Amino acid sequence: MSSLLFKKPLPFLALLLCHLIWGANFVVAKIALSEFPPMSLAFLRFALAALFLAPFFLIQTKQIKIDKKHIPKLILVGVMIVTLNITLFFEGMLRTTAINASTLTLIVPILSVILGWLVLKEKIYLVNLIGIFTGLIGALIILDLPQLFLGNYSLSMLFGNLLIISASFCWVIGGVFSKEMLKIYPSLTVTAIAFMVGTVTFFLPAAQEYYQNPTWISNISILGYLSLAYMTLLSSISAYFLFEWGLSKTSVNKANLLQYIEPFVAASLAIMILGEELTPPFIFGAILIGASVYLGTLAKEPHHKTNKTHRI
Repeated sequence: MSSLLFKKPLPFLALLLCHLIWGANFVVAKIALSEFPPMSLAFLRFALAALFLAPFFLIQTKQIKIDKKHIPKLILVGVMIVTLNITLFFEGMLRTTAINASTLTLIVPILSVILGWLVLKEKIYLVNLIGIFTGLIGALIILDLPQLFLGNYSLSMLFGNLLIISASFCWVIGGVFSKEMLKIYPSLTVTAIAFMVGTVTFFLPAAQEYYQNPTWISNISILGYLSLAYMTLLSSISAYFLFEWGLSKTSVNKANLLQYIEPFVAASLAIMILGEELTPPFIFGAILIGASVYLGTLAKEPHHKTNKTHRI
């Protein structure tokens, strides 16, 4: 990898930049949710992203027609990876820390291996099972399960952590459904439709939030609008294209090695900006999860690509 890095550095720089963007997104989302109602933030984010992608989507659909029989499955992908995933993620972020959320989302590759084994009948090896078991222990530690038995825990944070994991489940299930669609349609088409589905499904909840508190818009600061712009233009659009371009120039395995940067970036920024703290149990749990991702996804390269294609 090192020799390839020096010979063709641009793909790795693109991949590094996209993972830096996604890592910082945990902190940015935390800031945005302190000013925006969650469903209104989700609606604005994906409405703006869908609007930006619309010209490219229309150009592509002139060349590649969408079969009507595939529309229900494309909508289902959007519901899972945008509507349910983002709803659970935002609600979780309101209750837990950016550090916890960024680390717990590392279990996505592990979940994809389990679902690929159960649903897609993909091979799973002993080393994968060891990794899955290790990741489970790490996740339970971060969930504060030991403290739960001792009666010394935060119910709100525990619920938030569970919501983050639930969001990951929705993400992986959506990835399984999208696998078939990605064999037929370009990733831009699938992603653009997912953004449009998110826009439609978030409209009514966002309208209800506005009806309950129509003054929230006037209370948004410049920092809030900058957070929304970051999540829309950088996290949802720019990082996606950077990852796709970098992935096309290197292997999936090398591309995914950089995903471990995200929790480091999130933790660093959360400590500096949000004043969050690292605890010894968290560090131990994070190490276990990091090891589990490596062990649990060995010999599972093809499935990595499915999940990363729709990173939002």
